[in-house]
Amino acid sequence: TTFQDGGEEVEDGAVYNVTLKKVQIQQAANKGARWLGGEGDQLPPEHTVRQYETSKIRAIKAGTLEKLVENLLTAFGDADFSYISIFLATYRAFASPRAVLELLLDRFGNLETSSHGEVANLNSLESEMVLRVEIASVLRAWLDQCSEDFREPPDYMCLLKLLDYLKNNMPNSDMESRVQNLLKQFQNQEVEAVDGFCSTSSSDLVDGEELEISNPEEFSSFQDHVVAEQLTYMDVMLFRRVVPYHCLGSIWSQRDKKENKNLAPTVRATITQFNAVTKCVISTILGIRDLKIQQRAKIIEKWIHIAHECRILKNFSSLRAIISALQSNSIYRLKTTWMCVSKDILLMYEELSEIFSDHDNYLTSRELLMKEATSKFANLDSSEKENQKKSQKRLQLQKNKGVMQGTVPYLGTFLTDLIMLDTALQDYVEGGLINFEKRRREFEVIAQIKLLQSSCNSYCLIPDQKFIQWFRRQRHLTEEESYKLSREAEAAADTNILSPKSQKSMVKRISTLFLGTDVFTPPKEQPPKSSPVGGSSGESTDSASVSSCEFNHSETEDVCVTPVSSPEDPLKKGYDSDKGSISSDKGSISNKGSDSSKGSISDPGSGSDSGSSPTRDSGSVPSSVPRVLPVYNRQNGGSCIIRVSMDGLHASVYKSILITNQDRIPDVTQRALLKHNLEPDAVEDYELVQVISEDKELVFPRDANVFYGMNSHVNFDFILRKKA
Repeated sequence: TTFQDGGEEVEDGAVYNVTLKKVQIQQAANKGARWLGGEGDQLPPEHTVRQYETSKIRAIKAGTLEKLVENLLTAFGDADFSYISIFLATYRAFASPRAVLELLLDRFGNLETSSHGEVANLNSLESEMVLRVEIASVLRAWLDQCSEDFREPPDYMCLLKLLDYLKNNMPNSDMESRVQNLLKQFQNQEVEAVDGFCSTSSSDLVDGEELEISNPEEFSSFQDHVVAEQLTYMDVMLFRRVVPYHCLGSIWSQRDKKENKNLAPTVRATITQFNAVTKCVISTILGIRDLKIQQRAKIIEKWIHIAHECRILKNFSSLRAIISALQSNSIYRLKTTWMCVSKDILLMYEELSEIFSDHDNYLTSRELLMKEATSKFANLDSSEKENQKKSQKRLQLQKNKGVMQGTVPYLGTFLTDLIMLDTALQDYVEGGLINFEKRRREFEVIAQIKLLQSSCNSYCLIPDQKFIQWFRRQRHLTEEESYKLSREAEAAADTNILSPKSQKSMVKRISTLFLGTDVFTPPKEQPPKSSPVGGSSGESTDSASVSSCEFNHSETEDVCVTPVSSPEDPLKKGYDSDKGSISSDKGSISNKGSDSSKGSISDPGSGSDSGSSPTRDSGSVPSSVPRVLPVYNRQNGGSCIIRVSMDGLHASVYKSILITNQDRIPDVTQRALLKHNLEPDAVEDYELVQVISEDKELVFPRDANVFYGMNSHVNFDFILRKKA
């Protein structure tokens, strides 16, 4: 089989990509071979004649909503077999379920009037049956893949409309009874909080219980593998409930608007759980003031062992949450405590941390996730022989149980990818047609999420109510409390327990593990300042980070940890490699590592604002999309992504903006004002400034070309400042 590009076909309201598929359908003996009585499949190639058939594959590239819905009925005829799945997974970015259902049933599915409507020449009974089958197949796929689209309490208008259609056109069919059952299920189903496992509010505790700081003995009573299994159980329950379209960049990026406080609840629930795990790690290490150094070090060691157990269970969500907590400012600065952690465990911690290295757009974690997505068990490899033996022993115990494992991903990776796709690709192309090529790209990510959700069905975990209740009872330390307790613990440490020579050796070893250098640079000791989560103008924040690992426990979705890694590299690669991944609606968790007091942890999409901005749709971005997707901190194919924050706000409250080599200061300034929900006509009142360093900045002239004028050797961070 061979494929050949057949160009494009343009129709009224639609553009199609055409591919010619050439397939060998017969191999027969040639004339001389037939005279000798030979058969085609028994002769060498030179004595045979091959017959080929060429078929045309049409895949819609862009179109109006009407054409996209009509294509649901014709996709199989055009050999575009994945179209229905792609449409159903992504249509919420440009249409509502009601709009699609009305077009499908009223315009294309009315069997009495369709012969005069959009689908031509349906006069015969045979054509009517064909249409009935096509409509039924689309509706069946919709109910199979996206039944949540019809959950619209209390009226369930779409489901009732569908039921009425089936009664009139397909009475007493299996489809009709299925829709009736779904309606009853929705009506009888009690409203269930998707974050029930990880909520820490006192209202979720049984009578008489209060939030508390766990004592070390109680925490130590839980075996490491039990803790990992219970964290995995909670993560699996939440991840399986994630509605894939909630992850789309155009939807997730709108979460900070006031009217969208209930947007994407299934994604928010996973983020709440991630942050709850991170805060639990910090509370158990710092919550008790009078712990001895060795006791605190033992708790750190226990969490590293739990992280390793999560790795064996292929739970990358809790694994990253634990690693992020241990890399946070308040835990990282406990130098004396880290000196008491054994060498083998420190090496294990280093190997686990390497999984989430931000090198080359988190390539290591991406490759590992795809490698283990459908594997039965984890593929463990350790450079340390002792750790390798322990890992293989634990893995063998898992295999002996005879139960396959699923894979729980770190959702932030997918959220970041989808937000960057939404930022880089336009929603509409020339003629106001919906850009369906963008939806095909997004579906590649959505399909991975669905595959991993399916793999989670392989887990066979039983909830341990004792641990779950303990986990719920944990009181999370605020930012100020955590930093204060960290300073107190370090100040109280007996610095004489180690000889000067031993101390120097341990400091060098820890420095190598954390910073990758032989020079130990302790974190700054200034108390961290909480970054704002909103501006004075009431704009929504796309990325609100906290400077340290402490939080206000009243904010259940605040982000929790500030990892400290190697000094910031101005030439970092990848989409958003200096910020790594899960953002809540008021905070974010990232892997920014320039300084331990400035790092932040952000969640998947926290680094960029990418909603379906009016600037993209109105045409301020050129219609030609570069083959290489633009990224942050790197100029590719005449485009790149910059971050613009408002003067006076914290640098972490920024908006990501796509610029090309054709954009000048007025265009970029207007786009930045729109992103920050400010009046776009006030362009003349603002100036755009690139931050070069703490004491240097580059001010652009009024009509300068931003792409060519910017300094490409430093971070692409800009400030929009009101002129004096």
